[in-house]
Amino acid sequence: MSARGANGTREDQRSPGVTGRKVRRIFIIVLALNLAVALAKVVFGLLAGSVSMVADAFHSGFDSLSNVIGIVALYFAGKPPDPEHPYGHGKIETLGTLVIGAMLLLTAGGILYEGYHRLVEAVAPEITAVTVAVMVGTLVVNLAVSTYERRKGEEYRSQILVADSQHTKSDVFVSLAVLGGFLAVGLGFPQADPVIAFAIGLLIARMGVRVLYDAARVLTDTMKLPCDPALIEAVVMDTPGVTGYHDFRCRGKPDEILADIHITVDPALPVSRAHEISDEVERRLKEAVPGLAEVVVHIEPDDSA
Repeated sequence: MSARGANGTREDQRSPGVTGRKVRRIFIIVLALNLAVALAKVVFGLLAGSVSMVADAFHSGFDSLSNVIGIVALYFAGKPPDPEHPYGHGKIETLGTLVIGAMLLLTAGGILYEGYHRLVEAVAPEITAVTVAVMVGTLVVNLAVSTYERRKGEEYRSQILVADSQHTKSDVFVSLAVLGGFLAVGLGFPQADPVIAFAIGLLIARMGVRVLYDAARVLTDTMKLPCDPALIEAVVMDTPGVTGYHDFRCRGKPDEILADIHITVDPALPVSRAHEISDEVERRLKEAVPGLAEVVVHIEPDDSA
């Protein structure tokens, strides 16, 4: 059963605001790591005289912008409800996810353009022991960061953190494309370099479209997958005093699902007892459905009783 604060608003112990603060801390850690990767590329690129590595460093620095977007979006999404936003500000996180998805598409477009440029002008990448070592090192770091973000995003059911893990993974694919180009040139097939770039660009574009699609599902109030009808029926009908239910609906982000349901009870029950049953249904649903932050239970008399 949800408790009520001094201002009369519901305060769920699994508050999305608490999770949001944890996710923001993860974004700050990832931002620091991404900036360290960009700095390493700049320093070693300048020492090795590699123009392409310095350019890639600026690309990595630009990628850090997605971390900043995540931090800002989560800050505003975590603000409590107010008179203008009685349901809270959770969808600001989804707007941030949309921006990250758009950034993925921009990254894909840049890679496709670079692949076309290399195909037309046959620009050979610069290959030195330093460039290869740094690219491999940053690839390992980005892979570790992307995996960490994805796992934490799934743990906290954070849509924007999962989206940013895809953005970080795009750096992994970029590094693989660069190393693949190095290998192709070393084997005497420089024409394979732009082909690799095209393949990586299309892969990242697919990731961007998927992120945008998932965000659009939230913004259009699509029924959430965790609201499994079989699970809902099992939980509700197992509650003592409930004779039936109908019109279950839910919407929202994976970590902040809002729902409502109509339950039927014996019409002879006192109002206080019917209210206790509705509170029990609410409590059980919140415990059983992952990410369910709020559920409104409507009580109706069972006409067949």
